[in-house]
Amino acid sequence: MPIISVIIPTHNSARTIKSTIASILNQTFTDFELIVINDGSIDTTLETLKQIEDSRLQVFSYPNGGVALSRNRGISLSKGEFISFIDADDLWTPDKLELQLKALQANPQAKIAYSWTDWIDENDRWLRPGIHTTLNGDVYQHLLLIDFIGSGSNPLIHSCALQKIGGFDNSLTNAHDWDMWLRLASCFEFVAVPSVQILYRICTNSMSTNVWGMEVASLKVIEQHYRQAPASIQHLKKQTLANRYQYLTFKALEGTPCPKKSLTSARFLLLSVKYQADWIKKKKIILIVLFKIFISTLLPSQYALLFMTFIKESVKKS
Repeated sequence: MPIISVIIPTHNSARTIKSTIASILNQTFTDFELIVINDGSIDTTLETLKQIEDSRLQVFSYPNGGVALSRNRGISLSKGEFISFIDADDLWTPDKLELQLKALQANPQAKIAYSWTDWIDENDRWLRPGIHTTLNGDVYQHLLLIDFIGSGSNPLIHSCALQKIGGFDNSLTNAHDWDMWLRLASCFEFVAVPSVQILYRICTNSMSTNVWGMEVASLKVIEQHYRQAPASIQHLKKQTLANRYQYLTFKALEGTPCPKKSLTSARFLLLSVKYQADWIKKKKIILIVLFKIFISTLLPSQYALLFMTFIKESVKKS
């Protein structure tokens, strides 16, 4: 029986799945099974997977059902004492599983270990740091304010914890990661590995991010958890909404510039200031956001992207 089960949900990920799997097979900790849930891919994902020869790799194909359902399918097939998920375009550093497992073994009261995240582009080049948070023990209140876990590719979770709280919420097309971490945090302690071990990929040519669906799902998660949260933290709800709208503001500006998403980003920005007026004091950040919104709305997508890339490179050289 493997100690760890690694689960990858994949849908049309032929371009990145090979490098993602390589980052897993190159882990310093080797006693794991790798379960790939092929979620109705219609590109060459399956052909790419067939080229990988490793006895730990298992591939299961299903009709397209979404990420949450794919992860739940992976959980039902897993045999490990611990479970970790990784998206089919993200990467791990070689010591990710080893250090997270050691953290859980050294802190048996904790059932979830997490690490820091940085962002990379489509060519594996470093873009910028993610949230580098180090919180241990009861993290529920902090996690309710902001999803410092950052992505579904981060935690190592004791399987008994997942068995207790159930799987991912299949009714959520977005924000199901955050919902899962919150449900885990309501019952179990977390332990941090203060090291960058997750590389979260941002594709600059992507226009597919459904920020409108993310908004709807995020509001559903917030309402659901604040209905269950103790009275002592109800006053934090506005700050949670402000933080989430700040996140959505930047998310709407990711990828290829798009007037519709840029205008949506402007709406998110206004809502974040509505819920937390202090954010407007961060003048430099606000000006950068407004500049991106203006350029993305004014210029055709390809010219807006070229212009912003030119500005970014010029700033780096200065």
